Amino acid sequence: MKTAIGTRENVRVIEDYQSGGLRIEILEYEKLMGLSDTTMAQRLYFMEKQNIRVRQIALYLNKDKVTIEKGAMSYYQGDVQMVSGVTAGNALGKFVRSAVTGEQMAQPEYTGTGLLVLEPSYKHFLVMELADGESIIVDDGMFYCAQGSVSVKVVSQKNISSAVAGGESLFQQQLTGPGLVVLESAVPVSEIDIIDLENDVLKVDGNFAVLRSSTLDFTVERSAKTLIGSAVSGEGLVNVYRGTGQVWLAPTLKVYKELEFAAMVGTTGTPNMNTSRS
Repeated sequence: MKTAIGTRENVRVIEDYQSGGLRIEILEYEKLMGLSDTTMAQRLYFMEKQNIRVRQIALYLNKDKVTIEKGAMSYYQGDVQMVSGVTAGNALGKFVRSAVTGEQMAQPEYTGTGLLVLEPSYKHFLVMELADGESIIVDDGMFYCAQGSVSVKVVSQKNISSAVAGGESLFQQQLTGPGLVVLESAVPVSEIDIIDLENDVLKVDGNFAVLRSSTLDFTVERSAKTLIGSAVSGEGLVNVYRGTGQVWLAPTLKVYKELEFAAMVGTTGTPNMNTSRS
């Protein structure tokens, strides 16, 4: 099968999306064929059995523009130019905001006609198409790339104490359409619950909400009206989402974190330094 990275029997296109002058392909490597270390080959064998595979994003531009996460570019060809996203008019504002929030000074933008291939990753990719004016807030570190028509900016939590108590980042990224967005996720879309709210309330025990509509209000509250009630329920504080919009939940994140911790400490209860993250 011919793909963006040549003719490879071990690479296939698992998803593709089109909007305006941008086409997105999600590529997946069936196997990594270049191993010479038997121990690593054994680990990869079991990873592949569990669908832990290398994936990659290919972006086909036709007189369009994309914004990508800093350091995500692998290679590009054709009539494509990279611009910094910083101009003389906005440089000072971006510098001040970067110093306060930790936001990158500028995210790379690529414009023109050609092919742009991003770095491979073991994570999963979630692709969304935002309508004109539709806006979402994504968990820290999830943004990977977006069509040029999508506004990408860093926003602060309205309630800092709630953010800290709820285990959320103080600063998150807000993406506003129209256009395609690619997010990097620790879990596949099959393990995400999409909750629709219409003038409703959602209470979540833990910080496994990976994104939400920016129309929703976020707070952290006691699970019951009284301290005794919270103690009886065993939940304590819960993350609360109010209003109309969507919340994307990844409940299995807790399981993966427990497995990761167990792998680190091993059976003796002490950290296992020979176990590295894949």
